[in-house]
Amino acid sequence: MSIKKWGLGVVLSVYAAVGLAQNDFVDPYQQIEHVTTELLSIIGQYRETYPDTEDAYFADLDKLLSTNIDFGFIATNVMGQYVKKATPEQREKFIATFRSGLVETYGRGLISYNNQKIVLVDDKAIPEGQRKATIKQEIRSSDSIYPLEYSLARKKSGEWMVVNVIINGINLGKTFRNQFAQSAQRAGGDIDQVISGWSSSNL
Repeated sequence: MSIKKWGLGVVLSVYAAVGLAQNDFVDPYQQIEHVTTELLSIIGQYRETYPDTEDAYFADLDKLLSTNIDFGFIATNVMGQYVKKATPEQREKFIATFRSGLVETYGRGLISYNNQKIVLVDDKAIPEGQRKATIKQEIRSSDSIYPLEYSLARKKSGEWMVVNVIINGINLGKTFRNQFAQSAQRAGGDIDQVISGWSSSNL
């Protein structure tokens, strides 16, 4: 199933998970709440002028995400066994392609966000020295609830970075990795062909 079919509220929540604004917080729960506010502000700024201002809108979203989501880790994980066969140039190209696809896909969903309620579940203190955290959230509308889980890793610098998201039981990291492997098999292992064919339509 395409990520696009999981609802606008889910899309917003994923951005809230991965766009940890500026890494100013030591508590990832606070980060998620803060970035939700930042995202709503960006959406409000561009809603009336979209799609005429799509490029600027995507740029602002990318700026919010760029220093806070571990694109390198995620993209390398998505490449799976093929990462060892890829050159450094191919790996860097896929990271850039993967990142661009995420920004465009989620950005188009976010612009139509319609105020579903976003609730943190089991908010609790993160022990000092803990390097990994799983944070749960729910997107609640009048007729449905989407559970989400965010996997975060704390870097040596102290920053919390999102490394995976599970939406309604579907592990995005594994889903993307399976898509990459299937594409590579169809391409006879030609990594360049897989990368050139990877776009927002894969997400």
